[in-house]
Amino acid sequence: MSAHNDLLGRFYSVIPAGGIGSRLWPLSRADAPKFLHDLSGSGQSLLRDTWDRLVPLAGEQRIMVVTGRAHRAAVERQLPALADENVVLESEPRESTAAIGLAAAILNRREPGVIIGSFAADHVIGHPEQFRDVVREAMITADAGYITTIGIMPTEPSIGFGYIHAGKPLGVEGAPGAMFVDSFVEKPDLKTAERYVTSGTYLWNAGMFISRADVLLEQIGRSRPDMLAGLMELAEAWDTPRRGAVVDYIWPELEKIAIDYTVAEPSAKEGKLAVVPGTFSWDDVGDFASIAKLHSGGRKSELAILGKNARILSDSSSGVVVSNSNRVISLIGVEDIIVVDTPDALLVTTSAHAQRVKAVVDALRLSGSGDVL
Repeated sequence: MSAHNDLLGRFYSVIPAGGIGSRLWPLSRADAPKFLHDLSGSGQSLLRDTWDRLVPLAGEQRIMVVTGRAHRAAVERQLPALADENVVLESEPRESTAAIGLAAAILNRREPGVIIGSFAADHVIGHPEQFRDVVREAMITADAGYITTIGIMPTEPSIGFGYIHAGKPLGVEGAPGAMFVDSFVEKPDLKTAERYVTSGTYLWNAGMFISRADVLLEQIGRSRPDMLAGLMELAEAWDTPRRGAVVDYIWPELEKIAIDYTVAEPSAKEGKLAVVPGTFSWDDVGDFASIAKLHSGGRKSELAILGKNARILSDSSSGVVVSNSNRVISLIGVEDIIVVDTPDALLVTTSAHAQRVKAVVDALRLSGSGDVL
């Protein structure tokens, strides 16, 4: 038990809170991104849900949030217990390698030997006790020197998630479920996804990483030495008056690349990446079809309604309606519909085309209609 408590004492949670969730436009915007919304029906934002899930593991004083400068006020308003020194602000988005790498570099400088766990601010997770048990097992695996991810046992052949191909057991004492990662697979087509689920050796990639900070930084250094140099220089200046100036000239020059490509995939090829399976419910709420499913319990005949003052009339209709206006919305005889009504933009599509919303956002940006983004 003492060894277990020692690991918890060295653990720090990191919450990357970035991105705008473009597949959830026009609900999710640059100034009010996905993680600041209540999409689960919990009565609070996804960010706050994430915080509450992690406090029993790390404690309020050992949670770091990496977010954009524009979102600082909203984040601190929703997380009043967040320590000021644990707010890391990005001057501009640089993807997950820079965000998580900077957090690792800062924490490793403050506390050598620290174990960090990175958990997205905008995911929905059920069975929090099961989640925390899996994270504890991942901590043990990480302390053995492996970069560790958590894979979700698939409940269906989803084409909306990436997959992890799990290999042989790792054999780490105290982490019986830990396995080597053979490879990562991008979002598959339906036939391939069905084969993955049937095989029993594939897990959904939830994008969670647990690692000793020094091990994570070493891997970034092997794949992107210039980026590691920049991150280390940032960390050296972070807790000094030099921070602002150093951030301004280093951060914009860091490569914009996901941690999957700089850490996860290279580590898997080197046999240094482990996965611990999780049986808790999980969803990255990546589009409106996911929201509809989340609120209807998977029953396609039902209509999910979001919005505090939504005024919806429905007859023989299913799907999801998100209303942020006072408009009365009437649906008659439409199935799997998605309606998102905001004061300055209206989206109407179907669940089958939910992933294509991002293309609308891209088109609006190219057309110069950035005022609604």
